[in-house]
Amino acid sequence: MTQSHPRISKAVIPAAGLGTRFLPATKATPKEMLPVVDKPAIQYVVEEAVSAGLDDVLMITGRNKRPLEDHFDRNYELESALQKKGDASRLAKVQESSDLATMHYVRQGDPKGLGHAVLCAAPHVGHEPFAVLLGDDLIDPRDPLLQRMIEVQEEHGGSVIALMEVAPEQIHLYGCAAVEATAEGDTVKITGLVEKPDPADAPSNYAIIGRYVLDPHVFGILRKTEPGRGGEIQLTDALQQLATDEKPGGPVHGVVFQGRRYDTGDRGDYLRAIVRLACEREDLGPEFRTWLRSYVAEEMQQS
Repeated sequence: MTQSHPRISKAVIPAAGLGTRFLPATKATPKEMLPVVDKPAIQYVVEEAVSAGLDDVLMITGRNKRPLEDHFDRNYELESALQKKGDASRLAKVQESSDLATMHYVRQGDPKGLGHAVLCAAPHVGHEPFAVLLGDDLIDPRDPLLQRMIEVQEEHGGSVIALMEVAPEQIHLYGCAAVEATAEGDTVKITGLVEKPDPADAPSNYAIIGRYVLDPHVFGILRKTEPGRGGEIQLTDALQQLATDEKPGGPVHGVVFQGRRYDTGDRGDYLRAIVRLACEREDLGPEFRTWLRSYVAEEMQQS
């Protein structure tokens, strides 16, 4: 018999990072506001949460992140100007971000890592399970990963993390999971977690990607978690305790994602994400793909 668990309604989006890999563009502009085609990356993440039924969104911000709040707020001067011009199409796009969700904001005073950022959400989340979405991973809306993770959490309780198989030589870039198979093909039970292991020490090639559905007991563990790799409080270390200890807040399951994911965490992948998404757009794709084929052909001839 399926056990009943509290319905998830809140999403937490950590957005306090400095974005140093994108300097100088991020000197005065939050990395989350860098455009992916014609929308900032952070809007894709909020849209994903809303599509999964989570319209109560808490963003963990820091200094120089005010543009994030402004983006999801009303801009009456701009809306009035577009109205006077009769530009209904652009007006709808401007209003879309402010109507997406009920947005809340809290500042992470010190950059102490992802675990600390999640802990900043405790007063808002309370005693409910909640989702965490990292802005570097954009998940294609045609592949509803978060919705599937919520289903698994509602069935099993505890926490659920998103996993993706990567090449063994790439596992040092990610948190890594030791897993056991379950009766569900896309779901595994997590038996251990390690943050960015050396390939020789990695328990598998299952990498953690930036989606979590967490039991609120994780807050108690995070409060006692000492700084780990990089001198930061690692969420992976707290989840390791939930995965291995028989205590409230467990177990931890993983959903193995095989869909479309756009990694905007570094410059090269950011550019590839823009190209892929632009190619798939109905309004931009046909003309852009024609130009791209021509450009690639010219480059091939010159190389």
